[in-house]
Amino acid sequence: MSDYRSSLMSSFRRIPPSAIPATLDCILASNTSPPSSLFSLLLDAFPTLSQELTITIGGFSDEQCNLIASYVGALSHLLKKPGLDVEALQNFVSRVFIPLTQKNYDRLIVDKAIASFLDVVMETNAWGVVEETVVPYFMKSVGLTMGGTLENEQASEDSALTTSDSFSLFMACHILASILDASVKGNHASESTNGCDLHTFTGNLVWDICNVTLQMLSHSPEHRSCALAVFLPRIFESICNALEISVHGEKLILFRTTFFAKIWKCCKNLFIMGSSERRDAYSILSLYISYSSKGEVCENDSVSGDVTYYLRAEKDFWDEMKKGLVDKEHIVRKQSLYILKSTAITCETKQKTSVSETTSNSHGLTKRERWANKEAKTLGIENLCDSIDSDSTSQRKWGAFFLLYEMLEEYGTHLVEAAWNYQMNLLLHTSHPCDNPIKPVDPMETLEDMFDWLAVLWQRGLCHDNPQVRGLIMQSVFGIEWKNHGNYAKFVPRSFVLGPFMQGLNDPIHHKEFGLKGVYSSRTIEGASIFMQQYTACLSEGEQMPFVSNLASLVKNYSFGRAGLMSLAECVAAAAAGQNEVGLSDEDCTYNDKAALLDVFRFIIESSKQHFNPNYRRQVCGKILDATVSVMSSSDVPFETLVHFISSFPPDFLNYGGLLREKVQEWIRGYERKAFNGVKLMKKLNEFPISFIKHNNHPTSDIVNYDDEDLETWELQAKRWAQTLFLIIQEEHQLDSQLQFIHTHGNDLCKMNVNGEWLPVKYMILILSIIEELHEMNNRKVVNASIIVKNFTESFTFILEELASYTKRTCSVFWSEECGDTNLPSSIKGRLGGLSQRRLPSSKTTAVLQAIISVKTLASIALYCAQFKEDKSFFSALDVLWQLSWKIISCPTSNSETKAEIYLGGYEALHFILKSLVLMPSSSSSSALSLLTRPYNNSEVKPHIDYFVQIFLGNINNLIEAGYLTRARRAILIDWKWMCLESLLLVPQRGGVYTQNCDYFFSDAVVKRIFSDLVDSLENAGEGSVLPMLRSVRLALDFFAVSSCDGIDVQMMWHLVRSSWLLHVSCNKRRVAPIAALLSSVLHDSVFCDMDMHEHNNIPGPLKWFVEKLVEEGTRSPRTIRLAALHLTGLWLSHPSAIKYYMKELKLLTLYGSVAFDEDFEAEVTENHDARTEVSILSSSSDPELTEVFINTELYARVSVAVMFNKLADMAHATGSKNEVENSHASLQSGKLFLLELLQSVVSDTDLAKELYKKYSATHRRKVRAWQMICILSRFVDEDIISQVMDHLHTALYRNNMPGVRQYMETFAIHVYLKFPLLVGEQLVPMVRKYDMRTQALSSYVFIAANVILHATKDTQSRHLDELLPPIVPLLTSHHHSLRGFTQLLVYQVLSKLLPSINSYANGTLPLEKRCFMELKSYLEVNSDCARLRVSMEVHLDAFDPNKSITPAGIFSNRVDDIEFECAHVSLLERVIDFLNDVRKDLRYSMAQDAAQLKSEQMHMQDPESTSQLKEETTAKMKNDLSLDFQKKVVISKHEKQDSHFNDAYNSLLDVEKEDVLLDQSMRARNIAMGKLKAGRQQIILVASLVDRVPNLAGLARTCEVFKAASLVVDNVNILHDKQFQLISVTAEKWVPIIEVPVSNVKGYLEKKKQEGFSILGLEQTANSVALDQYVFPKKTVLVVGREKEGIPVELIHILDGCIEIPQLGVVRSLNVHVSGAIALWEYTRQQRA
Repeated sequence: MSDYRSSLMSSFRRIPPSAIPATLDCILASNTSPPSSLFSLLLDAFPTLSQELTITIGGFSDEQCNLIASYVGALSHLLKKPGLDVEALQNFVSRVFIPLTQKNYDRLIVDKAIASFLDVVMETNAWGVVEETVVPYFMKSVGLTMGGTLENEQASEDSALTTSDSFSLFMACHILASILDASVKGNHASESTNGCDLHTFTGNLVWDICNVTLQMLSHSPEHRSCALAVFLPRIFESICNALEISVHGEKLILFRTTFFAKIWKCCKNLFIMGSSERRDAYSILSLYISYSSKGEVCENDSVSGDVTYYLRAEKDFWDEMKKGLVDKEHIVRKQSLYILKSTAITCETKQKTSVSETTSNSHGLTKRERWANKEAKTLGIENLCDSIDSDSTSQRKWGAFFLLYEMLEEYGTHLVEAAWNYQMNLLLHTSHPCDNPIKPVDPMETLEDMFDWLAVLWQRGLCHDNPQVRGLIMQSVFGIEWKNHGNYAKFVPRSFVLGPFMQGLNDPIHHKEFGLKGVYSSRTIEGASIFMQQYTACLSEGEQMPFVSNLASLVKNYSFGRAGLMSLAECVAAAAAGQNEVGLSDEDCTYNDKAALLDVFRFIIESSKQHFNPNYRRQVCGKILDATVSVMSSSDVPFETLVHFISSFPPDFLNYGGLLREKVQEWIRGYERKAFNGVKLMKKLNEFPISFIKHNNHPTSDIVNYDDEDLETWELQAKRWAQTLFLIIQEEHQLDSQLQFIHTHGNDLCKMNVNGEWLPVKYMILILSIIEELHEMNNRKVVNASIIVKNFTESFTFILEELASYTKRTCSVFWSEECGDTNLPSSIKGRLGGLSQRRLPSSKTTAVLQAIISVKTLASIALYCAQFKEDKSFFSALDVLWQLSWKIISCPTSNSETKAEIYLGGYEALHFILKSLVLMPSSSSSSALSLLTRPYNNSEVKPHIDYFVQIFLGNINNLIEAGYLTRARRAILIDWKWMCLESLLLVPQRGGVYTQNCDYFFSDAVVKRIFSDLVDSLENAGEGSVLPMLRSVRLALDFFAVSSCDGIDVQMMWHLVRSSWLLHVSCNKRRVAPIAALLSSVLHDSVFCDMDMHEHNNIPGPLKWFVEKLVEEGTRSPRTIRLAALHLTGLWLSHPSAIKYYMKELKLLTLYGSVAFDEDFEAEVTENHDARTEVSILSSSSDPELTEVFINTELYARVSVAVMFNKLADMAHATGSKNEVENSHASLQSGKLFLLELLQSVVSDTDLAKELYKKYSATHRRKVRAWQMICILSRFVDEDIISQVMDHLHTALYRNNMPGVRQYMETFAIHVYLKFPLLVGEQLVPMVRKYDMRTQALSSYVFIAANVILHATKDTQSRHLDELLPPIVPLLTSHHHSLRGFTQLLVYQVLSKLLPSINSYANGTLPLEKRCFMELKSYLEVNSDCARLRVSMEVHLDAFDPNKSITPAGIFSNRVDDIEFECAHVSLLERVIDFLNDVRKDLRYSMAQDAAQLKSEQMHMQDPESTSQLKEETTAKMKNDLSLDFQKKVVISKHEKQDSHFNDAYNSLLDVEKEDVLLDQSMRARNIAMGKLKAGRQQIILVASLVDRVPNLAGLARTCEVFKAASLVVDNVNILHDKQFQLISVTAEKWVPIIEVPVSNVKGYLEKKKQEGFSILGLEQTANSVALDQYVFPKKTVLVVGREKEGIPVELIHILDGCIEIPQLGVVRSLNVHVSGAIALWEYTRQQRA
């Protein structure tokens, strides 16, 4: 038997599976063995077969695959034979089928095994075996993958079916699904086997699979994937009809709706999980909808409708669909739309119904609206307005919704723009509020629901990838006339308003004009404000306040940009105003609600601080203040919240004279709401000082310590209180409480509880906050403030003596020998030692801070009293301060970190003393000079300040070098060192002007020591030391300047510039104050006048090196270059001898231009006191009124240089003292040198001398800048350089340049010729007579000559007229239209002003030439075209002034807001060309009309029969010569062949061209040839003016030439000279007519061609576009191609007769414009050839 089995298995390897049944039948017929024995024999062979398959590596061979298929087929065939019972089938399942499917075999093999098994089951009707064995096994396998157990009551006892081996999830599901498919397929049989009815089996199997599927959907992604791919499709197909099932013996009916209810529950759970789960949920719903929509599957049509109704009744379903439509993932949006379409539209709507369309009245509509109407008709939207009955309106609105959504997803921008607003209005007009309290099932039925869906469209549009679409959708929200729709605004979902709408306002694309010209608003912000006000007004009173609060709270949830934050502020103010219109009672909002809202308002104001521009911040603060006034009064919120809110405003806005001060005062005083609010607030302000100094969490018996952070908090509270106090006071008696408080507590300062150290400190903090407000009041010179100042002065004087005593007592900590334990606790040692982390025990920290605050308070009061009152107590206080200063600087060297920290606090206190002494009035007898020059005691005679400085520097340097302080604390000590030193160096300046004997203040040795110390420390300066150190350097240089010593030498300066430059480059932030301080300190006037500092022995000096570095770095930093230009131009103006060393830097400043807009520059200068002070110290401009206009623009550097040279030109011929004469000569020489440098650059520099460049390109800008400066320098042209100047000028004039550049060349030339009249005859006249010169250059010389005539002096004007007018007159007949028109304009201007009237010759005969000129003048005057040109240009001609046009004011002034491109005029030639482009169209296109007519006549003359015969002959010839076919690159047309004959004749005639008759014949022949050549062109014009990329234009030119298009229209014909164009076009531009039509004139050109009978087509995808292969081209066609990305703009689409598109099958939505044009041109050519 073994051999027999082996023989069979060997046969199976070679016999195909299809032949197995016949083979087995033959074996059984020839053998007496029953089928059962053969079955058993084969069954025993499976282990061997399985072992063979297991050891196979790398996949099965074809023989092995055939073996498996044949083997399984043989067993299956035998199972169908009589005599094999159920046991045999069970053995097959357990021993073959399950092991075979369990292995990881090829999918095709397994599928064949499954198919064979199910074929046996279906033929033998053995469903009972499957139900008892196979189904439980595979159900259990699926359950095991989800964490189930092996125990199962219905599990078979068969060992094979109870194995614990893992089974593939997908394979188990696949087998179950296959069983289900087979059972459904065989469900028509009603017989049963083994008591199992097939209907019941199918129902039970579906029930089990449904339950498993529901579990799998809630499990892992793998299980959901299997359920989606395998189970759900079979389930949805199986239970289309009701199924009868048996569960635990009970008969049940399974409906589709029942199962879908469970599916929907699973989907809801998936929706709230992650993104992948949401995608799966949408896939489930899409799958279900796709099966439920197949009506032919269901016997009962109501089933699908019931399910749809079930979904439509679920609110969660509609909410989830709305979320899905705006999901970020495209696949989710697509599935949501599909589900929504299938669910929203009922079965009745899906059927085709005939809708009668009514013709809408288009009268009174604009062209764009009519086009949109046409689009709407095509798309089926206009039917919305035909009927509004309840049966149709809802479904039509759904149709409109789906169309609008698909427009956002699929269509181009132009379609959205044209039809969006129109269709949205239709939706609004067909919607009405719902009066029925019962919520309708259709979610588009009511107005509220419709706005929910509109919000979905808006949200999707506001998140669109296309910025143009986003802008359009935003404008569509504002485009709705909400007032005309009643209270419709209230139906807009609040979630949309507070979410996508406000986020959309944060999109910069909606605010393109924001910030321009200093206006921080936009049309979008204005529209949002109007909408928000109307929206809030529609809310109920109970909803308004929460809405305003939620709206303002968005600032905490989103990161708003500049425009976004302004939008939020405007919307908050508008919402508050809308609420105010309705009115808000006090009961509408709780006390805490308003406090929380005010805190949010404060957060918005603080968020605006990240934007430095003061105008921007003022506008934001103003809007928030408006909102605050509208929603609450000052008494509605707690006192702490109120003062915190007021303090959030920038100080400049609330200080005296601030823009918001009066409005804040009105609000807090209660003028708007309740008269007693101010009284209530005043009471709280009066109570604050007492509660402030006594409030503490510790009992008074405990010793209370505090640190810097506590002090900072107390100072902030006190500052807020003082600011609010001085805002609310109106009369002096309101300060009585504060004055009494100062008297009471100040008199007992030393008697306060020793343990309550915070009491005196808090008291002094309050005093300091009051003094700060009083200083501000005094500085602003507030009216009627004298009484307040007097009262506080008396109070301060009263407490001064007590305060001095207290200060002396507290400062003893600085020199006390008792330091306590010098070992710091671990908590202190762990500190890094920052600004607020003193490395001292708590008690010592408290003592040091107490001393510092007392010194600061005493110094501040002394400084304040010095301005108004000096008495005994005042002088006593000064003595105390003086003694403290000497004691602090005389402290011995520390021996521990604790002592070093205490000394550091002493130097901090010293800074406050020195600062107050320096700021005291110099006229006062108590000035710092008189104080600091006094000896410390009477025994010492050291009256000099430098003695004080020597001790100070010695001791503080020792403390720094001792090493006891940590690195961070040492850096803080260094900061105090330089601050103190700066104050000491300021003492002489504050004490009066410098005297000649500088030693009275500082000795040379001390100054040099200070300077050396500064320079050595500059490289490593910390951020807090930069300004004090640079100021100290500047002050030290001031001392050197007036000192009797030699001052600073070159080596010292080298050390300074290198150290300062390292300091500059190490600063991460380019702040205005440090940059300005660097410039004023290093580029000091006292060293700039020394020429050795610039260059010595032909080697660059230190200043030259520094300026080079500075300007080079400035090209990357806008504020650096502006400040450098300001300071350097001032220094150069003062020292013109130094200019010759800086030609390179002047050139860089002249050509500088940065696209970066440093808007914060002006804000920083305005708000920052240090920045304002340092900028004011820089050298000032000679024309500050002009340069100030450009301070915040890229033009500032250039304008500063221009103003400087203009001033130097004024100085060039000045006389006076020797120094003035020297400066005059230096000014003239520097101007000449720079003029020649620039002229050499414009003719030799690679970039500036370029002739081919694009308009508005970087090269164009640099050329304009260079020639603008050359015009300024024209005043420096002198006899010794005139020859060089003119050579360069003529070279530049001859070259190609934009008119905007040439106008400056012409202006320069005019000024030179007017200055040197003899050059007119020598150079200008010969140049004008060069008629073969380039037209562009000749036009410039005509303009120069005409203006030389018009503006010459009376002595030379007549001579110039005689010399220049005759050579100009011939140009009136120039073949070039622009030159001809330009010359006509200028000649008439000359004749009208200089030609004497005809009346002057009344008594005599006019000379011939005079009569000719009179007739010429008369013709130019009366000719209509000349008159139109003259009228349009007259203003510009008369406005030209050659003297003013070479001044900075003439070039730059008053053009910051009007002209964006480099402040350049639009030249006269440009204006003439633009004018002629509009007038000359008839002349330009007459040749094209003639060619069209000739071709038409030729076609009528041709014999149709001969044409047909020629076609047949050509076809036959092509068949005969097919074997000889080859590629031809050139095909000569019949006209071109004729041309060759004409060319031969023309060449032969040229040999005898002296004979007139033959020459005439030649010209006629040539004209005929050219006419036929033109007639041979096709009548299609390709308009490519919108295309700007050179390769595309060159390719289109080549395509037009190949297909003999009538012409190619481009934006600028200068592109023909581009090398890249010529390389790609391969001379095509020489053979195809190319017409120049700028983009601005395309619309007029198309309208003109339409009048000539051309059909205007666009190659664009639109809703009405026709496929290219389905469109029949008219013979006369103009084809417009769009821009590379945006396509054809809307304004051009409106005038098109139609649009064609190229059918596309791929994913990418568009072709390259050159490729598209070529395809369209070929299709046109193919149709014409046919």
